[in-house]
Amino acid sequence: MQPRKRLINWLGLLGVVSFISYMAAVIFAPLAYPGYDWMRQAVSDLSADNAPSLNLWNQLSCLYSVCAIVSIMMVCVYIQGRLNKTIRVGIYLFAAMNWVSDVGYGLFPLSKAGYAGTFQDIMHTYVVTVGVVLLAILSLVLIIIGGCKEKAYKALAIWAAIILGFMFVGAIGGNLAVNGILPKSCFGILERFSTCSATAFNAVLGTYLFIRGYGRKNEKTIQTTAKGKR
Repeated sequence: MQPRKRLINWLGLLGVVSFISYMAAVIFAPLAYPGYDWMRQAVSDLSADNAPSLNLWNQLSCLYSVCAIVSIMMVCVYIQGRLNKTIRVGIYLFAAMNWVSDVGYGLFPLSKAGYAGTFQDIMHTYVVTVGVVLLAILSLVLIIIGGCKEKAYKALAIWAAIILGFMFVGAIGGNLAVNGILPKSCFGILERFSTCSATAFNAVLGTYLFIRGYGRKNEKTIQTTAKGKR
């Protein structure tokens, strides 16, 4: 019999709400951007300072950032003493990636669609994006390694591997499209593999928190805590 769900478990569902809010913005914000080509253009063009779709994007994605942060932080709180150290560090880094993404892109949105070369655009593209990508990759690799160590966590490792695969397809494919090796007309499609996958993994972690609760606390942690209370 599964233990009764607590508030912290229910808050994991905010990861799913975040994903739905983001996907709604990605799918419907182009309706307010005449001439926008989702197959060719980046998602970030929809929220650029001069984008006609900016207001609609902000409305549709209003739950994206806040729900993602609350969900991943609840996961970080709940996994204390659970899983194994490698997975925990991976999830903490994934939480850090969410913070860098939320704060960084909030401070440095694109000045206009495409790349105008301003300080704001440089920070958006070469500082925030690089930081987000590196943190995401490192966190997923650690979760995969930690998940493969123990049979009970292999499903989580598989999810992380799938998401990492999508990220590589998006990052490598997008770079090849920018450099003309692949058709530039498919850049937007490839870029969405990366941008949507990170949000999807937030939903996965939140769903784990709601449904499975990441298992019981490790016996070693319980014993250490008990000794500390004596």
